[in-house]
Amino acid sequence: MEPIEVATIEDFQPILDKGEPFLMFKHSLTCPISSAAYTEYQAYIKENPDVPTYYLTVQESRPLSNYIADTFSVKHESPQVLFFKNGEVVWHTSHWNITEKAIREVVSNG
Repeated sequence: MEPIEVATIEDFQPILDKGEPFLMFKHSLTCPISSAAYTEYQAYIKENPDVPTYYLTVQESRPLSNYIADTFSVKHESPQVLFFKNGEVVWHTSHWNITEKAIREVVSNG
C-alpha cells in the first residue's frame, strides 16, 4: 500500500481525529537524504501494509508542515517521520535516523 499524500490542515485533521495510530513522513523533493529516507519508509510500508501511512511534501504543504511542528511541539525537520498515537506525536526522527528498522521497532512497541 502506498502512503497517502496529505496537503492541507483540512486533510490532516480528520486523520488525527480518528485517534488511530499512523505514520507521517515529511518529504523534501530536492533533498537526496529525503529520497533515501523515503525509500526506507516505503520498505517499512511494504512489509506492514496494515499501518496507516501518510506523507506531505514540504515544498507544497508548508502550512501543514508548520502546523504539525507548532501543534505538537516537534521541531520541523525534513526528512522527518512522526508516529501518532491517540492524537499525539509519540515518536519522531529525521534524516539518516529514518530506517525501516527504526520505524518497525517503534510501531511494533507502540
